[in-house]
Amino acid sequence: MKNEVFGVLQRVGRSFMLPIAVLPVAGLLLGLGSSFTNPTTIETYGMEALLGSGTVLHALLMIMNAVGSAIFDNLPLIFAIGVAIGMAKKEKEVAALSAMLAYFVMNVSVQAMLMLFGKIDEDGNLAADVMEGTITSMCGIQTLQMGVFGGVIVGLGVAALNNRFHKIELPGAISFFSGSRFVPIISTVVYMLVGIGMFFVWPTVQNGISDLGMLVAGSGYIGTLVFGIVKRALIPFGLHHVFYMPFWQTGVGGTMDVAGHTVQGGQNIFFAQLADSANIAHFSADACRYFSGEFIFMMFGLPGAALAMYRCARPEKRKQVGGLLLSATLASIFTGITEPIEFSFLFAAPVLFAVQVVLAGSCYMVAHMLKIAVGLTFSGGFLDFLLFGILQGNAKTGWMLVLPAGAVCFVLYYCSFSYLIRRFDLKTPGRELDANTKLYSKADYLAKKAGQTASDKTSAEDDPVSRVLVNGLGGKSNISDVDCCATRLRVTVKDSSRVSDEILKEAGPSGIVHRGNGIQIVFGPRVTVIKANLEDYLEKMPDTWFTGESNADRMAEGAGEASAKPENGANAAGAANDASATADSAAKPAKTIVIGSPITGRAADLSTTPDEGVAGGMMGEGAALTPTDGTVCAPTDGTVSFIFDTKHAVGFTTDSGIEMLFHIGIDTVKLNGEGFEVLVQQGQELKKGDPIMKLDLDYLKANAPSIVSPILCTDLEDDQKVRLLAEGPVKAGDDLFAVDIYEA
Repeated sequence: MKNEVFGVLQRVGRSFMLPIAVLPVAGLLLGLGSSFTNPTTIETYGMEALLGSGTVLHALLMIMNAVGSAIFDNLPLIFAIGVAIGMAKKEKEVAALSAMLAYFVMNVSVQAMLMLFGKIDEDGNLAADVMEGTITSMCGIQTLQMGVFGGVIVGLGVAALNNRFHKIELPGAISFFSGSRFVPIISTVVYMLVGIGMFFVWPTVQNGISDLGMLVAGSGYIGTLVFGIVKRALIPFGLHHVFYMPFWQTGVGGTMDVAGHTVQGGQNIFFAQLADSANIAHFSADACRYFSGEFIFMMFGLPGAALAMYRCARPEKRKQVGGLLLSATLASIFTGITEPIEFSFLFAAPVLFAVQVVLAGSCYMVAHMLKIAVGLTFSGGFLDFLLFGILQGNAKTGWMLVLPAGAVCFVLYYCSFSYLIRRFDLKTPGRELDANTKLYSKADYLAKKAGQTASDKTSAEDDPVSRVLVNGLGGKSNISDVDCCATRLRVTVKDSSRVSDEILKEAGPSGIVHRGNGIQIVFGPRVTVIKANLEDYLEKMPDTWFTGESNADRMAEGAGEASAKPENGANAAGAANDASATADSAAKPAKTIVIGSPITGRAADLSTTPDEGVAGGMMGEGAALTPTDGTVCAPTDGTVSFIFDTKHAVGFTTDSGIEMLFHIGIDTVKLNGEGFEVLVQQGQELKKGDPIMKLDLDYLKANAPSIVSPILCTDLEDDQKVRLLAEGPVKAGDDLFAVDIYEA
């Protein structure tokens, strides 16, 4: 149950990211528009001739101000559409249209109920017994003040209806309305009833939200500290969006009258005041308590942590680590995206993340105590600091106090991180014991085989990163949903036991988080491109291609499907028996290709390999060889297709067209070529028995976790099955396994 709840919350959190992503452009328009149409600002900087009333730029800035305000005024509708898109598994465009219709229907139904019960008259005037602020106008409709909660209720409900009914089949007479056409119809009916129900239910909910908001407001600085700590602590789980949204966008974060309108939520209050900045002496520090502190630790604190990790790195690795940490630091300073830094130490040294949570939470409290009121649209980077702090003036925001507070924060982060890293020998970047910090991935392997780098790939169908991700997630059949937030690929799988972190790490993520069937893979800001490529890759991949499964898994799944669908064969039992017979090699293959052993040693089934991903067949099928002789030979006639820079692995293509990989030992990539002597060149044609490389077995045994060497067929077709021919002692050239090819 806990994992199911986490999975739902993960999907809800990521669905918030689409409407939240609109806020930066709205904030930019509103920030520039309000800043440079303010008479005080214009007079202070002597720009009357350029920006004064009646100039072209003044008119343009007034329009920008109005556009930005319009987006914030209509956030509930934007959330309704955005959440529906984010939560819908298929037919997302239908879900978006249905959400818009449902939102209008729900609010019109509420308006009708308000009129029927005498709460408003036909002109929209409030009755005497109606409390000010409980009813508002949304898109010209008089309705209850539900804020973005109303949009979220619509988005979640419509997405559920879309996922349930987008494939419905109706009777022949009304079959035109089947499938996705039925979704807006059922959404309209359902949300007419929801609107009627909300008239009776929401006032009680609204009172509860108001009471909660008053409780939070009454908690003072301690409440701000708790908010900051909880928000940062939820970062690894990806649930921080779910947590902070009510404080930013609803009455939980406070209620205030701004320019004659009741505004709810800390961020909404700030931007309402920004739009009316000419009449505001100082923006509300109570409303900004939920985000102003982010500028202190994002622009100053985490850079201090990065400097500490750099100074604590091994001297020979500082140059490489410095480049990585510098890019992550700049991302934190300028955009407020902190996960590249946080995930660099989160999994290697969790104690540092605990320190980060406490220090960051304290920054929220310090900003509140200092009455700092700098708003933001997305995160606490310099761009928002410039727009909503510096340009608005110190009198309104107190932005100058961020500088001394940030300097203290920088010192605290640097000193605490430096002490803990050295005191407990924490393995932060650059302190690893291996000789080479570069980790080669399957993407590198695929790119080498194709003769190009992964960055040169333009076809999603051949995208090596997507292929690695599908393999690591247990194959296409195991993936039920793909989405992302600002920095994380968020995937829901059917069976979490089929997910391999070792393979996923080959795609180069900063971290991997498991919660039940919800998998979060942290890539940073480039995640949106990775998600788009993965979706294209999955769409083009045949449904029968289960990339992450072994042949035994495919046969078993095929048998299961056959038993569930007797119409696909003579009978269910017969289909299952046929699949079982094929798996047991009872059926005669149309052709068999015999592959010899490239190494003298001991042969065993691939499942005995001391690497979970390889043992499960996720890198290919073949055998596990433990070498007793240091010569690796061509197992049959063929061509050297590629050689890894670290010499630990060689690609080989047989003359019969079988793609192979000889991977010597486990985790031997970290040896950086030591213990290997390659005797051939890429593209060289070889005869069976020709030497490929020499191994220093004594060195490998002393420095590698294992010398068990997977000999793999990497790109088998569905009709090709590997059959082990030898177990136990085997000599180079002896028959090792057969590739049986069955007729389709």
